[in-house]
Amino acid sequence: MTSLEENNNQKLEKEILAKFDKEQAYRQALGKWGWIVAVIAITLTFFHLYTAFVGPYRSLIQGAIHLGAGLSLIFLLYPAKRTLIQKPGIAWYDVILAFTTLYVNFYVVFHYERLTNRAIVFGFETMDIIIATLGIILLLEATRRAVGLPIVIIAATALAYGIWGKGIPHFGHAGFDWSVLSVRMYFSSSAIFGTPIQISSTYIYLFLFFGVMLVHTGIGKFFNDLAFGATGRFTGGTGKAAVTASALQGMVTGSSVANTVASGSFTIPMMKRAGFRPEFAAASEASASTGGQIMPPIMGAAAFIMAEYTGTPYSQIIIIAIIPALLYFSGVMMGVHFEAKKHNILGLSKDKLPSFKGLLKQIDLILPLVAIIGFLLAGYTPTFAGLAGIATAFVVSFFRKDTRLGFWKILYILEQGARVALPVIAACASAGIVVGIVTMTGLGGKIAGGILDLASGSFFLLLFFTMLACILLGMGLPTTANYVVTASMAAPALIMFGVPDIAAHMFVFYFGIVADITPPVCLAAYAGAGIAGANPMKAGINALKLAIAAFIIPYAFVYNPVLVLQDATFTTLIIPLITAFVGMMAISAGMMNYYITNPKLYERIILFISGIMLIYPGNALISLSGAGLLIIISVVQSMRKKQLVTNTQ
Repeated sequence: MTSLEENNNQKLEKEILAKFDKEQAYRQALGKWGWIVAVIAITLTFFHLYTAFVGPYRSLIQGAIHLGAGLSLIFLLYPAKRTLIQKPGIAWYDVILAFTTLYVNFYVVFHYERLTNRAIVFGFETMDIIIATLGIILLLEATRRAVGLPIVIIAATALAYGIWGKGIPHFGHAGFDWSVLSVRMYFSSSAIFGTPIQISSTYIYLFLFFGVMLVHTGIGKFFNDLAFGATGRFTGGTGKAAVTASALQGMVTGSSVANTVASGSFTIPMMKRAGFRPEFAAASEASASTGGQIMPPIMGAAAFIMAEYTGTPYSQIIIIAIIPALLYFSGVMMGVHFEAKKHNILGLSKDKLPSFKGLLKQIDLILPLVAIIGFLLAGYTPTFAGLAGIATAFVVSFFRKDTRLGFWKILYILEQGARVALPVIAACASAGIVVGIVTMTGLGGKIAGGILDLASGSFFLLLFFTMLACILLGMGLPTTANYVVTASMAAPALIMFGVPDIAAHMFVFYFGIVADITPPVCLAAYAGAGIAGANPMKAGINALKLAIAAFIIPYAFVYNPVLVLQDATFTTLIIPLITAFVGMMAISAGMMNYYITNPKLYERIILFISGIMLIYPGNALISLSGAGLLIIISVVQSMRKKQLVTNTQ
């Protein structure tokens, strides 16, 4: 690739990210303010590295520094309107907002003892209420800029409910005066500075910075080369390599849209040249990139919050997530395979693939991931594992000249670590408002009870309504905020019905993620379509077909928690696992309209039904019947293909 092509690709990436990913719509020309932004960002990253090494401050202080610096950077980087992105410099009012944000958050730090002790007994001062009010308003505006309006509307609605919820039928409560509500939201560790921001200020920031380190030390390119070396020679090799590379990169980036653009700028043109339809190339990249958030060992930021909510160590979360992730990616990979067979798209020739010897020379690039996985599985905290991964990535970067980090590159990476974290910081804090209101008013239990009543005792309807809520919220909320809200409101309904905690939380986690590839608002697919030059809605529909596994697997592991390793043994796991994989193959064949040969309509329907029956848990007769149907279709299609070959000879 020439330098001109590379520059054009980078320009296209930035344009698509700014268009489809609110998190990437930041100012490009900061002018003299670039130094101020860099100093605040680098200081914020150093703060997190320092507290990870020596231990965090008290949760309210840690959260206030984390949130104050993060929101001030948002006001400096994200303009009030997208149309102002290209305007050079920073507006004077944004500078005022940035430093006001620093002041109101550091007010919490400097007045910590009084706010958490004497004020609770003797009451809060008028100044405290003013600061809390300012803090909430600034948080919501910063979130609107960096994340989007939907989460702001939800948080504002929650606040309104906290004040005027008394007259609402079935969901009413006593109501709170603003002087009480504001300080409870801003000066307690159960709302804005609750669990989401506490996890963000410790684990999440470190792992996001770790992802930045990997990108800038060459592991992203290595993942691409590894994927093409492993799968590029097979049928539809470019598509399978794109899925593999996106899965590998997605597990360290955690962003559906950003990963679609970063990987897709390279893989989508290759898929088109190989013969894949533009909308399918966009869809396969979007589906795989979205699945990166459920791919261990790092997954998305919400997985760290899940560990805290469920009381399950993160080292166990990543093990529990393995089978659902493998089922998801096997479904996407099978879909690509059947599409390639249908259009006779072959693999790449050996001379176009990375050599095994060349890959072996770069094997040290995966040492940071090995370090993180090893320390997590050995029982160390995520903080320690994150630090170990960052340190290993830093050391490994010096092994070769092209990845060696100089002084200015290190400062750049430190700054980028903060920039990547900004939308997550804002989303976690705003989601904390919802959690705080749910806790104060008892809304979570009322909604859970309402969902149960709506389902009328039907477990399937309960799951279906919960799925709809997660997908609808996911169309406007980032995964982290979506998970926090649904874990507070929808997951309790599943748990009340007897679903194990981890299965209930994984259920809402999954459906919050697949919103990125669920029409009509499927941002990852739209971003892929922008690169492929394809119809965005067609790309979304194809992504939905490819990722059909994500809509079935959560039902499977809720009905049969052995798939998320609840009370699992080898004998109880092996049969459901095999039938689930075979079932996914049948469903993918039905969705892609190809199996051994082109199926008739009734054969597609039978393929889909047989797949569902194979995945259906806990009933051997149903699974055997599904296997029988699949065998019949396999025989019928084999005979038809043989006849077609005979007729063409």
